[in-house]
Amino acid sequence: MIQIAVMGHGVVGSGVTEILLKHADKIAEKVNEEVCIKKVLDLREFPDSPIADRFTKDFNDIISDDEISIVVEVMGGLKPAYDFVKQCLENGKSVVTSNKELVAAKGAELLKIAEEKNVNFLFEASVGGAIPIIRPLHQCLAANDIEKINGILNGTTNFILNKMINDNMSFEDALDLAQDKGYAERDPSADIEGHDACRKICILASLVYGTHVYPDSVHTEGITKVTLTDVEYAQAWGGAVKLIASARKNGDKQEIIVAPMFVSNDCQLSNVDGVYNELLVRGDSSGSIGFYGRGAGKLPTASAVVADVMDCVLHKDKRRSIMWKDGNGENVIPYENYVNAMYVLVNAEDTSAAFAKANEIFGECEKIAMNGAADNELAFVTPELAYSDFSAKYEKLAQVADVKSAIRIAKI
Repeated sequence: MIQIAVMGHGVVGSGVTEILLKHADKIAEKVNEEVCIKKVLDLREFPDSPIADRFTKDFNDIISDDEISIVVEVMGGLKPAYDFVKQCLENGKSVVTSNKELVAAKGAELLKIAEEKNVNFLFEASVGGAIPIIRPLHQCLAANDIEKINGILNGTTNFILNKMINDNMSFEDALDLAQDKGYAERDPSADIEGHDACRKICILASLVYGTHVYPDSVHTEGITKVTLTDVEYAQAWGGAVKLIASARKNGDKQEIIVAPMFVSNDCQLSNVDGVYNELLVRGDSSGSIGFYGRGAGKLPTASAVVADVMDCVLHKDKRRSIMWKDGNGENVIPYENYVNAMYVLVNAEDTSAAFAKANEIFGECEKIAMNGAADNELAFVTPELAYSDFSAKYEKLAQVADVKSAIRIAKI
């Protein structure tokens, strides 16, 4: 019998215990061991739970119990999750987590401890929820040189943008609806400011390129400045606005960014709807491969957590080879050097003169025509140029026109 502990009994934690209890026989058959929940750590009371007698409020009840060999961390955040997980690994217990903030901030350190103690630190659920991505990248695509990863990694922002696109809803109203439906937290900043997607692309880039990528090394923009007008011009251009997380190889370093981008209708990411996520991975041998599904939710995320628990059981006497070295940020190229075409929206009394000035400043630009556009609106796409160059030219244009928006054109 394998004894496990679950730290946290919120949305995902309760899903984990539900699956482990409901599918106990099936799980035991697949791993040739009975998997038993011995302790559940939470500060709240759950008297109606079928395992109410196994709850504890004291972490020492887990760390001091030698019978517990696998610990599931689904509390979220860094405190106290980091301290608890580190102690579990140091005491020879394998750890499974869905905590993207923890893995993005402390992954290299925790993987090193796991290696030293010959235990496992697994985190499939930290990026795609139920969408399998960590294991395929680590195993199925291991023979490839991964050239680039592009994806929609946050369902909340995708839901909001879809409502703006399909229902002509303002950002504020779409956010309110997302909160009403439970897709967005009361404090939605981690989603709408891009931090959630940033943590996920950091984990993927660390895994694929072998060096830890810290979130503060990655230029991150959210969707709070995207307007209905931008959404309409994206459609007139032939695409949609999406929050894109991107990592691509550039020599021995990487370009990594999270930002709203115009995505062409020719790319399948432009059609990802609602709270769904999709990730496109291009390997030098495999070509482009897509991973699609729900990136969050109680049971979808819990199913990935339980799969990792089962993997730990199957590898109880040996650790999985997943590993990357620590990094100092020098592996990430400064975002000012990234080359993109840019969508720009300006207001000007004389739009013809403004467009002539834009061509003079940026080079030959592509004007976006839209039915029903205001007489004083001018939207165009610049040639491809480094962002530092674009910023300097943008400031020149702002001296002669009222610049309203600037959004990258995705290179996928």
